[in-house]
Amino acid sequence: MTDKTPLLIDTDPGVDDALALLMAFNDSRHDVVGLTVAAGNVGLKHTVANALKLCEVAGRADIPVFAGCAGPLLHPAPDAGYVHGQDGFGDVGYEPAKHKAEAEHAAQAILRFSHAHAGKLLLVALGPLTNIALALKLDPTLPQRVARFVVMGGAVTCQGNITPAAEFNIYFDPEAAHIVFDAFERIELADWEAVIAHGLHHARVAEWLKAGTERGRFYDRISEKTRLWSIDRRGDHWFAADALAMAYALEPDGALEVLERPISIELEGRHGRGATVVDWRRQEGLPDKAAILMRYDQDRFESLIQAALAAG
Repeated sequence: MTDKTPLLIDTDPGVDDALALLMAFNDSRHDVVGLTVAAGNVGLKHTVANALKLCEVAGRADIPVFAGCAGPLLHPAPDAGYVHGQDGFGDVGYEPAKHKAEAEHAAQAILRFSHAHAGKLLLVALGPLTNIALALKLDPTLPQRVARFVVMGGAVTCQGNITPAAEFNIYFDPEAAHIVFDAFERIELADWEAVIAHGLHHARVAEWLKAGTERGRFYDRISEKTRLWSIDRRGDHWFAADALAMAYALEPDGALEVLERPISIELEGRHGRGATVVDWRRQEGLPDKAAILMRYDQDRFESLIQAALAAG
């Protein structure tokens, strides 16, 4: 018997996912019970391989990895290989992990873990919500068994990073996001605009990466292309989206401001598809489903990252 919080992470690694996963692996209060993997930042072949490799490098090959959906539910979507590298891990040519993914589909694994840890499960979604939407279609009672559900996604005043209005994870599969946001009574949301407000200075990140541990050296290699891309296009700060969501998940008391509001996903529109539309003035009388992270303790956020990169 353990007092640790069971943590299931749905992810699409991705350099920023990798940092968030290292933070989760390093947290002694949580037990990472599995990684369910979808396409998103890059194709499923690469996201699964990246999840397996990161577990191996971090000495956590005991964590099962489950391959899920290879694309959005309905419509094709662009990936983010131009940011993360075509393989999602900076195209460094790493040697593949020695262990393999489980045979069980990610959506089935999500449901199984929700039963095994009913009422205690912390579910964190770092990528497109396709796997979770499919799990909900298989079993709409899933939300009843999830204690907390933390999502990295959206742009709550429609200042997106993939289109003018939409954030990447939601835009990649807005139909899935609609299904998920409709089904859960409460979603703790770390959106792109919160990420922009919690940038990491490149010089400080470079210092953290000098820790000299195996995982630190590996992360330095796979993130170099992304960090250089960010310096060129976004200036002095790097924005590690999934890391902020994971900080909020692991240490929610680090949140300095959270606003609860109704939220919906735009599925149509020439300019608005994939937008997260927040009813800031509660004009439609809908329930407050989203607990939107507005401010997080920056020192705590950076300490969590630094500790994860320095872990042996």
